Amino acid sequence: MNREEKIKLFQDVFGPKPGEHILFLVDIPHNHIRDTPPWKARRTMVRDWLTIFTELGATTGFSVQLQEYPATGIHNTPVPKEIIQAVTQANLIIAMTEYSASSSFIPLCFMKNSHTRCASMPGVERRMEETALRADYTQVKHDATRLAQLLNDADGATILFSTGDTLFIDLRNRTADADTGECTTSGQFINLPSGEACKVPYEAAPGEINKYGDSKTEGIWPVDLKGEPMKWIVRKNQVVDIIGNGKKAEEMRQFFNENESRRNLAELGIGCNPKAVITGNVLEDEKVGLHLAYGMSTHLGGKITSDIHDDLCYAKGCPVEATSVILQKKDGMHLEIIRDAMLRYDILR
Repeated sequence: MNREEKIKLFQDVFGPKPGEHILFLVDIPHNHIRDTPPWKARRTMVRDWLTIFTELGATTGFSVQLQEYPATGIHNTPVPKEIIQAVTQANLIIAMTEYSASSSFIPLCFMKNSHTRCASMPGVERRMEETALRADYTQVKHDATRLAQLLNDADGATILFSTGDTLFIDLRNRTADADTGECTTSGQFINLPSGEACKVPYEAAPGEINKYGDSKTEGIWPVDLKGEPMKWIVRKNQVVDIIGNGKKAEEMRQFFNENESRRNLAELGIGCNPKAVITGNVLEDEKVGLHLAYGMSTHLGGKITSDIHDDLCYAKGCPVEATSVILQKKDGMHLEIIRDAMLRYDILR
């Protein structure tokens, strides 16, 4: 992507305006949180984007600033208070970080009378300028919006995995959201590269269970962590057990035991960016097909607060694939939205 193409991307997605203050955020390795080559390369990418934005600002009349902060070490752990303060004073936030801070920024964008909008880009790589960032974002917006409509018309989803396992997700009593790639207006939040729709499963949180009953989310959630396969047993939307004898399985048992809120099945998401490719980078992988998350859901419209929100991806080419996703519609009909581990774009258009 050359300079002119980047400028078009910036104008189409961010729409910076005269008088606005634009804040780039970067997290920095420290102490036991060690630097990595991709992390270093991202900071170089940030400087390149910052240079172009600064040049545009000089002619358009907006200001640009870069702010660094110590990395949290865990995705969606709250960021430092001084960063929250800086975010509330900016019109546009572009967070090109190692660890996702979406759960901290989403509430700030959605506050009443907020003048802030945000693009969260955890793990972004320069090569994405030639893949997912090159997408036709007019089409992405259409597909993501349509996909959210289909999720809103569903009470549940049955997922069939390449491992032979099945998981049913209870989708009642929640509202889907679309990440369209548009971040031009106050109060908007996107995860760039964009292109997905997501819905929080029904969690039967306190205050809801008497009205709606227990969550019906149940089944086996197959997981592959750094080449180690395991199976998470899910009942009532909670990971209640882990089948697996390896080191990672034992680490996850301990991780869940340390904070029970981490056991929550927090998101069903379906990516719809046709330029996105599977490489092992969650930011882009989740834009290809199905992804599921555990932990916090409040920032997506759910009821569970936690210290983590982490996505696991199941598109074609991932270690475990979601070979079929069938939506159970409110009228009793069924719709296979993912077939052969690939999104059916024909349904969206």
